[in-house]
Amino acid sequence: MSLLGGIRPPITVLAVLLLALAGFTAVTLGNVREGRLPAAVLTSQQHFAEDGAIALRASLDESVTDLDRAAALFSAGKPVAPDAVLDKIGSVYQKWRGTAVVEIGSGRLLAARGENLPLTAIDRTRLADEGGLAPRMVKLSNGETRLLTLSLLSWNGQPQQLLVASSSLRFPGISLGNFRAIAVVGSDGTVLSNDGIPEPEMVLTDLQRADVKRDTKQLRSFARTAAKRAKANPLTTKEPGSGGFPGVSGSLTGGEWGGERAAAGYARLAGPEPGVGTSATSLELTVVAMVNVAQNPARTSDAVAGLALAGALLLVGALVVALLVTTVQRPLITLFLESRRLTRGDLTRPVSVPRGSEAARIGTALERLRTQLRDQDTAQPPAPAPAPAPAGKRKRRTGARTLLALCAVLLLAWCVPLGLLVNRAGADVVVPQQLVNDQRERTDTLNDRIRRALNEGQADLQSVASLMGDDTTPQHMTTVLERTAREHVRYDSLYVLDATGTVLAQAGGTPQATGADGPRKEPIALHDGGKKPVVVATAQLPGQSGSAVVGELRIDFLNSLLKRPGLGEIRVVDSEHRVIASNSGYRAFQKLGDERLDALVAGSALKVGMAPRPGSVLYRSGGDHVIAAAAPFVGGGAAKPLDWTVVSWQSAKGLAIHEYSLQNRTVLAGLLGLAVGAACLGWLRIIVVSPLRELARRAEALADGDRRTVLYPRHHDEVGAVTRSLEIIRQQLQQQRKQAGGRTPVPAGRN
Repeated sequence: MSLLGGIRPPITVLAVLLLALAGFTAVTLGNVREGRLPAAVLTSQQHFAEDGAIALRASLDESVTDLDRAAALFSAGKPVAPDAVLDKIGSVYQKWRGTAVVEIGSGRLLAARGENLPLTAIDRTRLADEGGLAPRMVKLSNGETRLLTLSLLSWNGQPQQLLVASSSLRFPGISLGNFRAIAVVGSDGTVLSNDGIPEPEMVLTDLQRADVKRDTKQLRSFARTAAKRAKANPLTTKEPGSGGFPGVSGSLTGGEWGGERAAAGYARLAGPEPGVGTSATSLELTVVAMVNVAQNPARTSDAVAGLALAGALLLVGALVVALLVTTVQRPLITLFLESRRLTRGDLTRPVSVPRGSEAARIGTALERLRTQLRDQDTAQPPAPAPAPAPAGKRKRRTGARTLLALCAVLLLAWCVPLGLLVNRAGADVVVPQQLVNDQRERTDTLNDRIRRALNEGQADLQSVASLMGDDTTPQHMTTVLERTAREHVRYDSLYVLDATGTVLAQAGGTPQATGADGPRKEPIALHDGGKKPVVVATAQLPGQSGSAVVGELRIDFLNSLLKRPGLGEIRVVDSEHRVIASNSGYRAFQKLGDERLDALVAGSALKVGMAPRPGSVLYRSGGDHVIAAAAPFVGGGAAKPLDWTVVSWQSAKGLAIHEYSLQNRTVLAGLLGLAVGAACLGWLRIIVVSPLRELARRAEALADGDRRTVLYPRHHDEVGAVTRSLEIIRQQLQQQRKQAGGRTPVPAGRN
């Protein structure tokens, strides 16, 4: 018999799989435990740290790019005085705490702005080496850490100069909310900077000072642990299919105090793509975000319910296996033995005919064939071919397909209720408030990231415009625009417009937002005259009234900023609640299409005090809990007048919450039952039942006198063995008939 064929393997596998599924059901559904801190809360802290790492890496890399590009633009033109260089950089960018220009050869300080820079930490003799101009961290005398960014100013006939800018390792626009702390950690576990924990002298009471001391100690402990774990390979730390953040990230739990437990997420700075390093990633920094979360009572699902469901499956499985064994397996084995007996010539004993289904039809046909073989073995004249039995007189029996359908119904009776009725999460689902808060703060952080990206784009254009004067030729303008387009992928098109709307120079794609009225007055505006939104940034040329550098930003660039795991669906909408950008498929300028989301966006736009505040809400929609948040553009910069809002929402069903985890595992058990039943019963249907039905038809045709049709077995199993036996019987009948045809008939009455 074939190893995978025959009647025994599918029934045996079905029994084993149902037994394993019963054990899985008893263990998983009877012991779904929720810790004092839900897994969803810890995952949310991990995502929060990932957002901080993305924002910090983007800010540091943007600073390096901006300084290099500004130095390259200055170096491409006529020599500029060091003071003028720093003044122009300071008027365009307000991100650096201090800037300076140093003559490399002599080390003489030519100009400085802002705080004093630790220039002695720069080895001017090593600047030409590989990585000599890479950003570096230095520690000031007051214990603070600064990041020094270096670039070169080079003009023909003049000594080479070093442009230096310092910045603190602070997070740009991270919304911490209440009682959250975030820190930048070095590779050795040292906290380089932190936000969210006040200094002891800033609090009033002894209890508050004790809280500050405890939180500071806990943050340092998290920092040391996170620095060790962040050194691992991302491929070994990510769960299969987790995706999202390309670097190392995770979550930690700390000590308990007053019914609250410290939870933290950590993430190491990683490039925009896996395996791609940047200037910021070379610093080997890790972000740690910590918050104190109120603990919930530990809950465990009812073990009795899991055992009851497992017991019900065992009963159903036993009934299905018993039905298959008694109605399919045993009759088929009986036919196999009886057919072998007939081929060996044992014709004295009648065939044992099984009861029911196709096996009975084949057994009846074998009995008729036994009779024909026995009659032809005697010295009788050849009998005419037997007439086929009338179809109307054949007894209708329950077929094997009906038995399989009955087994499927029995399995469905256990599987379907698990997927639709048992352990359904209803209105009593407890969604931790921390998840709602995190949705709001992360949405606000993303909102600030988009606003800053737009401001950076407009600042780049201002830097380009500052280098174009009255004597700048269109060819030189084109060269500068092409260099800017290569360095920044955010622009779809760059061009210079005069007061009449004429394009003087252009780089990139075809302009979409030009007009006869000349450049726009707004530094950043939305052009909605086409099929897709176009964000237009404008920077006036100094000394040229009406002329400006215009950049059209890619919408795909904004969409790429919205890729944040754990935030669900994200949309950027304008003041009319039209969708401008999204992290998933959308139609430009379509409405949100949800009254609750529209109300949330409208409510977040209302001023609370001096400015609007982000808002979040938890509501039910279609039987599920939905967490939604909205954050309007708040803060300075050219993008503020856009009046945009970032809105995000996600179903709580996909979060690691106790009720949903229990429901998901219950549905999984039901789906596994469906898969087991479909696989094993389908196996039986293909390997056994279909060939058995065909064999029954051929056996009846052979018994009715069809001696010409050759019987070929489909598989090397019991059905195939019976088929081979019937073929042998057919050949015996055909041979005996030929021999009987040549024999002289005996006269009647002669002895």
